[in-house]
Amino acid sequence: MTSDIKEKIYHLETGKGPFIAAAIHDGHFIREELLKKMSITELGRLREEDPHTGKWTNIASTRIKGLRSRFEFDLNRPRENAVYINPEDAWNLEIYDTKPTEREVDISLAYYDRFYSNVHKLLSEFELNYGHFVVFDLHSYNHRRNGPNEPPQDPELNPEVNVGTGTMNRDYWAPVVDRFIAALRDFDYRGRKLDVRENIRFRGGYFPRWIHQNFPVSGCALAIEVKKFFMDEWTGKADMEMVDLITKALHSTIPAVKVALENYADNGR
Repeated sequence: MTSDIKEKIYHLETGKGPFIAAAIHDGHFIREELLKKMSITELGRLREEDPHTGKWTNIASTRIKGLRSRFEFDLNRPRENAVYINPEDAWNLEIYDTKPTEREVDISLAYYDRFYSNVHKLLSEFELNYGHFVVFDLHSYNHRRNGPNEPPQDPELNPEVNVGTGTMNRDYWAPVVDRFIAALRDFDYRGRKLDVRENIRFRGGYFPRWIHQNFPVSGCALAIEVKKFFMDEWTGKADMEMVDLITKALHSTIPAVKVALENYADNGR
């Protein structure tokens, strides 16, 4: 798990306890052979990536932080859709002046495969050691797509935190999900409560779906999408105090989720 190729794809820190925090869209690096063919600007790429989500992985002692841009290969999509080529693959953005060759796409998919192979080994170890585990799948999302000077999108349809549970057996994992949402809603965020809702904008991507398919009764993946209210999504500039406060808000849920997870072993689930 310490090979050179692994370090270039993602950064992994392992610790004790049944919790894993993953920020697979935190990465920004793209290998040079692809970068020189791209028409999309660096700022354009950054806007669709999830900057600062890697900092939120500090809520768990086992952390996975993506190092590659989703514009090289997207770890939250199925393999057949993981490499963006055409505008319709990525929000109608013009990505390439010259499209990558088949060999270049194969290299990207080899990185993708290596990630999933390594994470499967990691989660299998967690299943063996703890019986049950929770993956905090951390993302952020845009809400000012009409332009930097235009009004944000309707807050009724864009909660500050969207918890995606559409890829799991919701009834089975209800104790974990319900305690997580309740604890996050209870956090004192600058004298108010965060708007935390379930499956409003997102129901969860491929990464949590893959976890639930491979570890259906042992692994619970919470797809957590934080609206970019903590940053300017057009310039990439963030309020780092707000970023840190979101870390604290997420971390505040750990005790409640731990109690819920322990009940699975006690109840023989």
